[in-house]
Formats: sequence, C-alpha cells, structure tokens
Amino acid sequence: MTTFKRILIYIIAAVVFFSIGYFAFASFTYSQGSRTGLLMKFSNKGYVFKTWEGELNLGGMTQEGGALLNNIWQFSVLDDEKETIDGLNKYEGKRIRLSYKEKMRHFPWQGETNYFVYKVEVVE
Repeated sequence: MTTFKRILIYIIAAVVFFSIGYFAFASFTYSQGSRTGLLMKFSNKGYVFKTWEGELNLGGMTQEGGALLNNIWQFSVLDDEKETIDGLNKYEGKRIRLSYKEKMRHFPWQGETNYFVYKVEVVE
C-alpha cells in the first residue's frame, strides 16, 4: 500500500472516530428537572429545519443592570415527542409543569436551545 493511501485511511478513520465522539458528547444529558409557569408561546419554526420552540413565563421579574426583565425560559421539543407537542398546543395560555433534559449541545435539526421538553402536565 502506498504512503498516500495509508495517510488517507488514517485521516478518514480519525474523522469517523471524532464524529462518533462528538455525537456521543453532544447527546449527553447534562441536567434534568422541571419548570412551572405560564405557557406563552409554542410554534413550529425554522428556515431549513422546522423545529418546535416554546417560551414559558416562570413568573416574577428579575433585575439586571437596573432594568426589570421578564423571567422567560425558552425550550425545544423533539419531533418524535408527539404527545408532548399535542399537549403544549392544547395548554397554551395555561399554567403547566414541563419536565426537561438539558443536553450538552444541540444540533440544528433538533431545536434552538439545549433544553428538550419530554413531558407536560397542567398545574391546578
């Protein structure tokens, strides 16, 4: 085998191993939990990749640099979570509890945030 072919095989193998490692790192769950608030917005948006994105008003106000800011939490929902998507569409404007997993990184086809909601419950 020539030196060029050997180098090419090593480069291809390195790219494959790096890609597998990066996907494994990116899909690692950094944290998980739940947040409760008023569902303000939930939509399917995007130019190339249509993703489900939402905003939850956690209530109260925070002060940052002398200005009052709303306490809004942004999240994404994966396309395969049909039950969650249906629930969020149904409960817009209501007080809900969202269970989520925070990933290390997100890919463009998954959503715009690192927070991925997988369960929704109405809070009485």
